[in-house]
Amino acid sequence: MAWRVNGRRARRRRSVTEQTSGQDRDAEIRQARSQAAQTLRPSVPALEAMLFEAVPLLDHGFVRVIDYMGDDSAIVQAARVSYGRGTRRVQEDAGLIRYLMRHRHSTPFEMCEIKFHVKLPIFIARQWIRHRMANVNEYSARYSILDKEFYIPAPEALAAQSLTNRQGRGAVLQGEEAVMVLDLLRTDAERCYADYATMLNEGEQTDPSRQGLARELARMNLTLNTYTQWYWKTDLHNLFHFLSLRADAHAQYEIRVYAEAMLRITEAWVPVATQAFRDYRLGAVTLSAQMVDVLRRRLAGETVTAENSGMSRREWTEFTAHFPLVVPGGDPA
Repeated sequence: MAWRVNGRRARRRRSVTEQTSGQDRDAEIRQARSQAAQTLRPSVPALEAMLFEAVPLLDHGFVRVIDYMGDDSAIVQAARVSYGRGTRRVQEDAGLIRYLMRHRHSTPFEMCEIKFHVKLPIFIARQWIRHRMANVNEYSARYSILDKEFYIPAPEALAAQSLTNRQGRGAVLQGEEAVMVLDLLRTDAERCYADYATMLNEGEQTDPSRQGLARELARMNLTLNTYTQWYWKTDLHNLFHFLSLRADAHAQYEIRVYAEAMLRITEAWVPVATQAFRDYRLGAVTLSAQMVDVLRRRLAGETVTAENSGMSRREWTEFTAHFPLVVPGGDPA
């Protein structure tokens, strides 16, 4: 928004959103946590203690819980379509939750919801948004000016392209090459942001002889390691699906650290459901019909090889990595 004063184009003052800094956020957190409210809804003391607190991630990122609804008992209540709490023993409630997880009955888990505030690099946000099962509201670079903050990996996070996985990384870069890459990342981000600010022509260094480029256009010059923020709200079933992919050891490091932090938060929120998730999803292995058949044949004493297993070579490699004793002699190769 702009207007003219005495024939000159004047700039509006920067919005509160644009002026928000880490110090402002800390003050906001203190204020939010000081305003306790009574409620008749189920609450979780362990998660209440975490509300609004930012968990630092990467170099400038964070994740924090803004709000939540439901707990382990809400899952049980939905499954039994009953009212009241404590109508069953704790062991029976845990058994039911584990049964629901084991047999993939997802609807009761959808009764619990949680809302996160996340600050993350743009290139990770674009990977994250592929999970199309949440309500998302992102910081608008059409309306506001993005902060001058970039993700610069730690040296141990710099790695070459994997030789076996097209979407993975391999050995860590060493020596002069690592120094060169870090310098390029930092220099390019700084230069592109400086050009972004020049094109905007806003703030203290305004050139009154230029109009400046619209924010929605100037933002195209920013590098993908620039930080953005969003509110991300989802239900527990879809959160578990997200975590099953992004907290996995094969996930990209930069998104995995967010997933691991969210998994710890989820564990405080719904500990019984999260343990069931760890047992039946995160730490489990899915077997195809051919894999089950091979296990049965091996238990019956039959010798099974890749050639007579009914699997592709890649499936066989993945299968024997989990069950090396399937291969004669116990050699997974």
